[in-house]
Amino acid sequence: MSLRATFERLRRAHRKALIPFIMGGDPRPTVTASLLLALAEAGADVLEVGIPFSDPLADGPTIQRASQRALHAGTTPEAVLDIVGTVARRTAVPVVLLSYWNPILRYGAGRAQAGDPSRFVLAACQRGASGIIVPDLPPEEAGPFRHAAGLAGIATIFLAAPTSTAPRLRAIARAAEGFVYYVSVTGTTGARDRLPGEWLRGVRQLKRLTNKPVCVGFGISTPAQAASVARVADGVIVGSALIRALEPSLSRPLQAVRRARTFVRQLRSAL
Repeated sequence: MSLRATFERLRRAHRKALIPFIMGGDPRPTVTASLLLALAEAGADVLEVGIPFSDPLADGPTIQRASQRALHAGTTPEAVLDIVGTVARRTAVPVVLLSYWNPILRYGAGRAQAGDPSRFVLAACQRGASGIIVPDLPPEEAGPFRHAAGLAGIATIFLAAPTSTAPRLRAIARAAEGFVYYVSVTGTTGARDRLPGEWLRGVRQLKRLTNKPVCVGFGISTPAQAASVARVADGVIVGSALIRALEPSLSRPLQAVRRARTFVRQLRSAL
C-alpha cells in the first residue's frame, strides 16, 4: 500500500499513524525482517528502517549504538534493501527507508563512479520501498533525487524543525511527498522525559501551509507523549525509545520480537 493510500485510510477512520523506526541490521540482518514484521502485526501503520552509517549527524547515542552494531555485523545498504524486499513481500504496511546522502551516492558504484542517486532509488523501488528520508539532503538540493524517486513511484520525505523559518517551512511543505517529518526538538534523536512546547506551534504552522500529513518524531518515548502529539499531528514516529527497549534482548531474537510487539501495541492503544 502506498503512503498516500495509507494516510487516506487513516484519515477516513479518524486514526493517527504510528511509525516505528529500527536500524537495519541491528543486531544483525537476519533478525531485522522478523522485528519489522512483528511491528506491522502489532499495529504499525508505516515501518521506517535505517541504513547504518558511520557518521550519523542527526542521531543521538541510542541510534548511534544501533548503527554501530549493524555495521559491526557487516550490514551494507544492499543488505538493508534485501530486508525491505522480504518485508514488503509479506505485509501491505508501507516501508520507508532512512539513509544519509553518502551511502545513496556511493550505492552500486566504485569511487570513480559515485554520484548518481538513481541506482539507489531503482534498487529501493525494486524491493518495494514506499518512501525515502534523507536527513542531510535539503529540498533546494534534492531536484535530481526527487526526479528519480518520482519516476520510481517513491515518496521523498523531508524534515522540518522548530528552527525552520516560515519561508523554509513553505519550501519543505511544497517539496515533501508522503508526509512531512516534523522534528519535535532541536539537536539529535533520543527519547526525552518531556517534549518542549515549540513542536506544537511548528506543527500547527505546517498544517496551515499544507494538506499533506504531518508526522512528529524525535523525543517521543511513552504512550502518553504519543497520545499528546497525535491530538495535533497526523502521525507519531518512535525510534530511540523502541531501540532502547529492545537492547536488553538483542542477543535473544525471539525475546526481542516479543518486546517489539509489546512496545508497539502499547503505543497503538494510546492513539
